[in-house]
Amino acid sequence: MSQSAAAFRMSGRPRAVPARRLLTVWLIILVLGSGIAWALAGDWLTAAGLWVLAAGWRYLRTEDEPPVLALAFTFQWVQVTAGIYYHAFTGRRLDVMDLSDYRPMVLIGLGCLLALLLGLAVGMRLIRRSRPKGDGAANSAFSWRTLIVLYLTSTALTGTVQQFAWQLPALTQGVLALTYGRLALLFLIFYRLSQPRVRGGWIVVLLAGEIALGFTGYFAGFKEPLMVAAIALTSVFDRRRTTHWITLIILGVVMVLTGTLWMGIRTEYRADFESEAFAESREARLERIGQLSSDLLQGGFGELVSNVEPFVDRLWAVYYPALAVSRVPSLLPYENGAILGSAVRHVLTPRFLFPEKMALPSDSEEVREYSGVWVAGAEEGTSMAFGYAAESYVDFGVPLMFLPVAVYGLLMGVAFQWWLQVIRSRELAVALVVSVFWLSLYLFERSWAKTLGGAGTLMIYLGGAVYLIDRLMAWRGRFR
Repeated sequence: MSQSAAAFRMSGRPRAVPARRLLTVWLIILVLGSGIAWALAGDWLTAAGLWVLAAGWRYLRTEDEPPVLALAFTFQWVQVTAGIYYHAFTGRRLDVMDLSDYRPMVLIGLGCLLALLLGLAVGMRLIRRSRPKGDGAANSAFSWRTLIVLYLTSTALTGTVQQFAWQLPALTQGVLALTYGRLALLFLIFYRLSQPRVRGGWIVVLLAGEIALGFTGYFAGFKEPLMVAAIALTSVFDRRRTTHWITLIILGVVMVLTGTLWMGIRTEYRADFESEAFAESREARLERIGQLSSDLLQGGFGELVSNVEPFVDRLWAVYYPALAVSRVPSLLPYENGAILGSAVRHVLTPRFLFPEKMALPSDSEEVREYSGVWVAGAEEGTSMAFGYAAESYVDFGVPLMFLPVAVYGLLMGVAFQWWLQVIRSRELAVALVVSVFWLSLYLFERSWAKTLGGAGTLMIYLGGAVYLIDRLMAWRGRFR
């Protein structure tokens, strides 16, 4: 087995401390932390949220795989709870707290997270995974040189491929799914740079380039590279090493700073996309980002900090769902599964077989109907997120709404173990599940249609491509 592949197996949690003793220590920390949070906020929801987060890491963290499921769960948890912790530690109330009855929606969100956790945990245990039989070809999928060439090539071609995808309406989503192979390659680079020691200099250089590239898009494209780096670093995390703690803390600070910076410049930056010349020139966009960032930073640290609250407000995805919970069923009846049924039909009728299939409506239409707020929509070329949790509540109400969430988690848990079993190359298998399951599980504010469709498309197209590459490498290995 190669050094790279062996490292995947050796990078689990340290075993220096007996498991029972370690669990006791973490339980004490959790009890104290949740008690402090409750005291600061005067709200038991802050304590409940910490227990939900701890449960996610307890049951989704595996010994020898990157913690992609736990981190995706954590990102959803942040979207459910960000506002209550911001209020607890700053004493400042976000507008959402005054404009909606947010508490029921936070509880519903935590319930959805527990349902998802239950499904994932059960699904992962339905398959008893072992390494596939055979020659175990190509545990180290690529040499360093090949990996770098593939990464640079995919980076250079991603924009072109994305433009080409929209010229093929029947296959657009499938072609777009293939471009996420770049994330898998990026993960492998970060992972190799994290062991046997963390090579911080190279990680910083690569992250800086990815962040700059991500800022040049219309959306916040820098968050995926940051999270991929976090997954790679937590895969090898050793709590006994100070450098590991420092690296993760710095990465967390960078996440907050980039998010805050984006909130401060995005309005002016996006307005420039009305110019076709600007939209088609990456150099012009990068220059504009630099100018706007410089102007913001010249205002001093206080100017940057002033954007923290809008950043948290944007991250806390409960406002429109909370309005819907207040209106359904008191003003509007439950949909009795109509939304989920429509999402399933949409997924089961692929466009290449059903070319006349209607395009998905803007999520803003659900916000307008169920939340009772007129928001920007397709007419303005945008969409305001409503989310699968809100759709489940409108469909079924509590508690039946948690059943489809648990079923989705169950299917994803089974798929997670299956892909790790069926792909023979260790590196390819891990890179695939990191990209597919992060993208499929991290968003709380994504609709059922996009959640189910996105996960299925990634597994069929990106998973299928990796499977073929894996089998080709295994076939070539037999004749060496």
